[in-house]
Parts: sequence; C-alpha cells; structure tokens
Amino acid sequence: MLFNSLRFLLFFPTVALLYWLLSPRWRNAMLLVASYYFYMNWKPVYALLILCSTLTTWWCALKIEASGDRRGRSRWLTLCLILNLAILFTFKYFNFAAATITSLLNASDLALQVPNLDVLLPVGISFYTFQAIGYTIDVYRGSIKAERGIATYALFVSFFPQLVAGPIERARNLLPQFHQTHRFDGSQFIEGLRLMAWGYFMKLCIAENVSSYVDAVYNNLPMHNGTSILLATLFFTFQIFCDFGGYSLIAIGVARCMGFTLMQNFNHPYLATSVKDFWRRWHISLSSWFAEYVYIPLGGSRCSEVRHQRNIMITMLLSGLWHGANWTFVAWGAYHGIMQCLYSLWNKFVKLPRVPALVSRMCAVLLTFVVTMSGWVFFRANSLADAIEAFHKMFTSHGMLFNGEGKPALLMALLMMCVLIIKEIKDELGLKRLDFMHSSSAGVSVIGFATVVIMILLCGNFNGGQFIYFQF
Repeated sequence: MLFNSLRFLLFFPTVALLYWLLSPRWRNAMLLVASYYFYMNWKPVYALLILCSTLTTWWCALKIEASGDRRGRSRWLTLCLILNLAILFTFKYFNFAAATITSLLNASDLALQVPNLDVLLPVGISFYTFQAIGYTIDVYRGSIKAERGIATYALFVSFFPQLVAGPIERARNLLPQFHQTHRFDGSQFIEGLRLMAWGYFMKLCIAENVSSYVDAVYNNLPMHNGTSILLATLFFTFQIFCDFGGYSLIAIGVARCMGFTLMQNFNHPYLATSVKDFWRRWHISLSSWFAEYVYIPLGGSRCSEVRHQRNIMITMLLSGLWHGANWTFVAWGAYHGIMQCLYSLWNKFVKLPRVPALVSRMCAVLLTFVVTMSGWVFFRANSLADAIEAFHKMFTSHGMLFNGEGKPALLMALLMMCVLIIKEIKDELGLKRLDFMHSSSAGVSVIGFATVVIMILLCGNFNGGQFIYFQF
C-alpha cells in the first residue's frame, strides 16, 4: 500500500526528478501514468471511478459549450451533476442513508432493514469529484473554455500530488499549466523541497507522535476522565492541522519542484480572529469552492439577514457532510454554521469598548482557538453519543492524566508543537529575518533546511498510517 508516510518520502521526489529527465513531449504522459499508478496502489479497480468521472465531465463540458441555448446547456450540466453525485452518493453516503432510514423506520415501529453496500470508500473521491464538477460548472458559466484534449483533462482530474487530499484546484489555474513547457528553475525546485520538508515535519514529528494518545482516549472514552479528554482534544487540534496541512505542503511542494503552482490551502488557521476568519484560512480550496458554487449562488450576504444566516447554515452543513457520512460531521458543520451566525449577529449589533489593538487581537485569537478546538470534538468522536460524553466529562470529571501511550513521543510532540507555533506566529507577522530556511545567505538556508531534515529523522514517527483526509 503506497499511502504510507515513509513511501511518500520516496515516491513524490522520484516522480519530480523523473519529470525533468524526460523530454517535454513525454512529461504529461508520464505524469498521467504516475497519477493512476499512485491511486491504483490503494485499490486498482477504483481507478475506473476516476476514469468515469473524467469522461463524463469532459464530455458534458464539450456538449455544454456546443449547446446554442441555455436550456440545452442546463440539461447537460444537470446530467453531469446527477452522474457524478450519484457515484459519490453510492460509495460514500448510501450506507449512511440506509442506516438513517432503518433507524427512522424502527422508531416508527416499522421493522424494515434497508440493505447496506459492502464496498470500501474510494480514497479521495470527494476531492476529485468536486474538482471535476467545478470544472463543468465553470464551462457552463462561460468563465473557461472546455478542454478538447482528453489526456490533458484526465491529468487535470488525477494529478497525483493533489489527487487524494487536495488542494481542490480550479481549472482556470491548473489546466493551462499542462499546456505550458516548463523550464527547470533551481529556485523553484529548492522552494518545493523546503515546502515538502516542512510538510513532512508537521506530519511525522507532530501528527504521528500524538495520534496514539488521541486514538487511545477517543476510542475508549468511558475509561478516561475530563482532563485526559481535554488533553487529547488539544492534541487532535494540532494533529488534524499538521496531518492535513502537512500533506497540502507536500503536494504543493512536489508540484512546485516540477514547475506547477497549486493554490494555498492553509494560512495560519489557528491565528484566526473569528470563526469566519478561520474558514478563510482553513482548507481554503474547499471553503472557497463552497463559497463560489454554493454560498454565492444561494444569495451570499446580499440578501435579508434571515436569508444570509440560512445561506451560512446550508453551506456549513454541506461542508460538514462533505467530510464524512456520519452525524458527527453534520454536527461539526452545524456547530461552525451556528458559530458563524452568532459572530455575524454579534458583530452587527454589539459594540465593545475600545481596547489596545494587540490585546484585542490576542483575545480574539484565543477565543477563536477555543471555539475551534471545541468543534473538533464532534469531528474526532466516533458517534454523537461519544461527543456528548466527551463534553460532559470535560466539564464535570477531572483527575490524573492518562499516560499509557508513548510518553516520550508526547513530550517530543509538545516540543515540536512549540516550534510550529513559533513559525506560525513568525510567518503571520512577516518576520522574514527569522526565516532561516529562506535566508538571503545560502549558508544559513542550507543549515536551516538541514536542521528540519535532522528533526524529521530524529523525532519523526515513521510507523504511522495514511493521512487523515485520504478518507474523505
């Protein structure tokens, strides 16, 4: 199985190097083969799903562009959405819907069992489905031209760095890059290596080192007190960021090594000053996708206050459901929707006394962090009952910390988290003089890069599993 942290260390740089060894005319073909090989390492037959999504969106986009009337364009867009969302629903949401219907029927004293599908969730199906659907909608709106070359479009949908966990790219950004002849740029190649190194640091030195503690607590909540659950929630807050943010940096970095530019996916999210600001910084490619294709078409904020709040809730509920077929994700989306609505109303109707800007910002960041961390309880809990139990214990039951899961690894992770926090604050404030990996002095840059690599080798946990967001 290729989806392992250690194998990524070999596969990604190998493809990047091979890219520059080939003649420009063969590079896209190599990338397409590498992308399908990358995906087929998980379950080969599911490559047919990517192919199906590719062919349907490519064909429908051509038909949309060729249609001379709005009704014809709408019919082809509707067909495309039905086909792709049907595949997504079947593999990701059918069993969830079946279980929900069965529960409702049983609650109504109707003993009827809706059968489940015995299928595994295809890795990254939500990512490439949304990317392909976004392309078709853009063609429908006339903001881009339909791609004629099926091989080029297939590479757009399956481009291996961001295939299984994003960023969810827009066709207007990525597709034109496959038509360009890329020239080797040493500075871009080195920048790509820096991004990859920091991504591996976040994944291996922080996310993997705290994962065992988080799993031990959240998979057995009845055996733990509120103190341990609170610590596990704090660890998960950093685990989810370092796991997903780390992968995004690796994906952006390996693409940069080959001359491609992918969109930024995280922008210091835990330094946000409000929940709304958090969603401008967290999983930017998804939040902007929902804003562009759901929130704004619903009316956005250019409507009555009631409709505005409704648009926020619909968007956040869909965002929660996008993450997984479980009521915990729906609750997580609802929680963030409610928090955004409350912030919008508070900002509109409540005026606070003036305080120094620094104090105001620090308080806002701290409050937003606590609100965000609380939301992660829904995200990580195995069920809504577990989430409720976790909150209950955090407010009522405290005692000794659970320390049975890799105490040295946790202490190491805490130290690495401090390094991460310092870097996040430094980057947020734009303190370039302290950025040793990007120093104007080549010697300092080499030392900074070598330091990160040494920390990975000494403090990284290479025995972990796949990235968390691969399951979405």
